[in-house]
Amino acid sequence: MLVATTRRVSLIRSLGRASRHGSYIGLVTRVRPTFKLDQIDSRGRIRHLAQTTSTSKLAKYSSNAYLEFRFSTDPVMASLKPPQLPPTWQHTVEDIERLTTEALAKDKKISDDIVQLPEDQLGFDNLALANTEATFDIAIEPLSFYQNVSTDKAIRDVSTKSEERARKYANQESMREDLYKVKVTAAANLRKTGAWDALSAEQKRLVDKMLLDGKRAGLGVESKEEREKLKRLKDDLSDACLKFTQNFNEENGRISFTREQLDGVPEDVISGYTQRTEGDNVLYEVTFRTPDIFPVFKYANDPKTREAAQQAFDDRLANNVGYLDTALRLRRQIAEILQYDSWADYITEVKMVKSAANAKKFLDGLKAHLDPLGTQERATLLGLKKEVHTKRGLPIDDNLYIWDYRHAHLEIYSSLYYDRLYVERNLDLDDSLVKEYFPVSVVVPAILDIYQNLLGVKFVEITGDARDVWHPEVQQFAVWEMDAKDESGFIGYCYLDLFPREGKYSHAAVWGLLPGYELPEGKRHHPLTAMVANLAKPTPERPALMRHDDVTTFFHEMGHVFHGLLSRTRYSRFHGTAVARDFVEAPSQMLENWCWEPEVLKKMSSHYKTQEPLSDDLIAKIIKSRYVNVGLFYLRQLFFANFDLAVHNNSLDVNTDYTKLWNELREKISLVQGSEDKPGQGTFGHIVGGYDAGYYGYTYSLVFAADMYATVFKKAPLDPALGRLYRDKILFVGGSRDDMDSLKDFLGREPDPKAFINEIERDGNGDAARASNL
Repeated sequence: MLVATTRRVSLIRSLGRASRHGSYIGLVTRVRPTFKLDQIDSRGRIRHLAQTTSTSKLAKYSSNAYLEFRFSTDPVMASLKPPQLPPTWQHTVEDIERLTTEALAKDKKISDDIVQLPEDQLGFDNLALANTEATFDIAIEPLSFYQNVSTDKAIRDVSTKSEERARKYANQESMREDLYKVKVTAAANLRKTGAWDALSAEQKRLVDKMLLDGKRAGLGVESKEEREKLKRLKDDLSDACLKFTQNFNEENGRISFTREQLDGVPEDVISGYTQRTEGDNVLYEVTFRTPDIFPVFKYANDPKTREAAQQAFDDRLANNVGYLDTALRLRRQIAEILQYDSWADYITEVKMVKSAANAKKFLDGLKAHLDPLGTQERATLLGLKKEVHTKRGLPIDDNLYIWDYRHAHLEIYSSLYYDRLYVERNLDLDDSLVKEYFPVSVVVPAILDIYQNLLGVKFVEITGDARDVWHPEVQQFAVWEMDAKDESGFIGYCYLDLFPREGKYSHAAVWGLLPGYELPEGKRHHPLTAMVANLAKPTPERPALMRHDDVTTFFHEMGHVFHGLLSRTRYSRFHGTAVARDFVEAPSQMLENWCWEPEVLKKMSSHYKTQEPLSDDLIAKIIKSRYVNVGLFYLRQLFFANFDLAVHNNSLDVNTDYTKLWNELREKISLVQGSEDKPGQGTFGHIVGGYDAGYYGYTYSLVFAADMYATVFKKAPLDPALGRLYRDKILFVGGSRDDMDSLKDFLGREPDPKAFINEIERDGNGDAARASNL
């Protein structure tokens, strides 16, 4: 997932809000890495335990330990000095408050100076003005990032406040008529003087986008009273979204079970749960973090345990319901003032899909393909459920419940209870066994090595006194061209924050904290990306292990990182993942395919005891499992997408009960039942995180992703020549040209949905079933 940040836009300068995103990475040589196993003591300090070159040499693994990977590089690469220093991460509460104030004041002065310029001096010859957005971002983004990763609540709170102040300031600036007039006048001057014809395609795109920003910000609204109302509504919307996100990050709930209730859950998972005594019972506390709660959904044999876990999981952010209701009401009002039919129409205007009606048409067309598949798969799983319930003496009904079948992630394919049993029985594939081949200490460097060789980059870890990070577990890298000989080969910085802790963002996402762009003197400002994840921790018996779907998620997020690192645009506005939201996931979705290729699976697997890679037989079973119950999986995706479009479409009554709608749509579209309605919409972080009226993009972009992989990479997924093509045609250009033009340039033709249709219309053995057209 990409995270939209507080970016501003520019021409002469940005007046609206531009969604920006994050990204991931690529690394060094194919060597079994040395790693350290550190234990956090009772005061939160890291205490060294052991260092070894092989996990098999460790007799025991601390459940509170974290792995820190060390990557070897050649001496020449290690001696290179980056031309740009990384930011510091030692800010205090007072620092964040002061620096935010200074950044806002500095930006405000630039705006005030711009509007004083004579009209005949307004043009496109002042690059400093065009890049004031970048200067603002560089100051603000790291400060607002702390709310997602700091262990200090005071820092998280002031970081949230910093983002709130920046958002409100951006809203105010976006509504300044004098600044909008400057943009309009500058654009007119360019055409009047003939300077327009001398502009590059990227410069012209920048001018056009800025003028559109003014319209979308509301500067075309004639009534001053309505414009003032619009400002207030935007500020209120920003507040509601920030409070929703803050609750999401701060959530620290848990549910307790006895050992009997956890029957079926793997011992290595249970050993990681905190225990407490209540009377004569020993209870295991299960947090709602992915490594804790999803094994309960996937393995717990007692349906009452899974139901209790599911109900608690859906209810964990009930305190977000009011904030979401407020956000939806405000978006409706804003769309009305801006004279759009709905917020969904406002959002999709600048997407590849172009309108809410087109997005709904796409979803309905895809649902027509998926319904027969999903219905057949549901019947198969119900038959399996009846067999299991009969054997265990459990009540039997004709319902498939959400706790019987659900997916662990919104973006990545991941199956749970009966889906798992189906795979184990029909493919003889044990997910717990597969996990043993994916130690974090092997998978992370192996994946980074694959990306390094494919895209021609190298990572140099920053250590010792030069290392500056926000938490001891974080790793910091300087990223270079593979053949770098001097500072001209520097690409940017990347940070990895991989393990869970209290107060940290609870899923996997990437932040593009600093943009890349051209500086006035001809040099470049280099990007910085940060990956935040929550991989499973080691236990006393085993090192940290990854499920195959964890590996796929990691590969996906890395795609965002590279999009942010390897883009090379002139202006920060178009850097990296600043593409249409319904295209931005396509590169990462394409890259997920590597996790199903035999050659790649061999490279990134190593059994934690024997160091043997996955066998050919296991690999074949993993690949066959990819399309098992794919209809139900995508129907669940369509549930999220349809809820998102529905609540942003003015066809709903203003007093709609969104909890009821959430549960009704889930049952109708996903083909699974619930019990008592719970406010699952309070957990739907995408809806306030830049994917509002845009969740359809996850499936929409899959059409492009499947075509990109089948057409270019399928024949040789590790070929560096194809990696260079991808880097040049997709990553390099960022959002500096229309996304469809980038796609056609990469594919050599118009995109075709056939590859995606062939994927979803396969049977459980991975064989093509039938093909048609969307």
